[in-house]
This record gives sequence, structure tokens and C-alpha cells, in this order.
Amino acid sequence: MKKLIKLVIRGKVHGVGFRFSCMEAAYRFGVKGFVRNKSDGSVYIEAEGKEDNLDLFKQWCQKGPLWANVNEIEEDISNGIKDYKSFDIIK
Repeated sequence: MKKLIKLVIRGKVHGVGFRFSCMEAAYRFGVKGFVRNKSDGSVYIEAEGKEDNLDLFKQWCQKGPLWANVNEIEEDISNGIKDYKSFDIIK
């Protein structure tokens, strides 16, 4: 069953290639949605897909790319589905 999750990733996640690596991970795990930097230094992600795929994607987000240092992940599970067609980086 498809579901939508919203993640806020905090730590050293700006300037380390987090968004691009996140997009690669999303494609690898079959997840759709988007990622964007927030002005407070965190990263915001909306990810949609099968529950097993989202679990793998969240595991990746807990570590991030090589130069990132993830301190905290805030997760919100949404009741609605947005039917994203791809996974994009929003500037």
C-alpha cells in the first residue's frame, strides 16, 4: 500500500550534497516526491511510495551522504496521497 511521509532532517545537511544524494536514494528505492533546503539549516522531504521502500529510504536518510551528519529526523505520516510522478530537488 502506498503512503506519504514528510521528513525534516536536522544536522549538518546543507553544503554536503544531501539533496542530490537524497534524490539518487529515492530513485534507487522507488520513492517519489521532493527534497528542499529550509532556511533554518534543515532539509524537508516529502516522500511517497510503498511502505517497505519508504522504510529503506528513511534508513538512508538517517545517515545521508558521506559528508553529512544527521542529528535528528522528525517524521509526519500523511493520510493523503499526492501521486508524485518523480523525485525532484526544489531550489
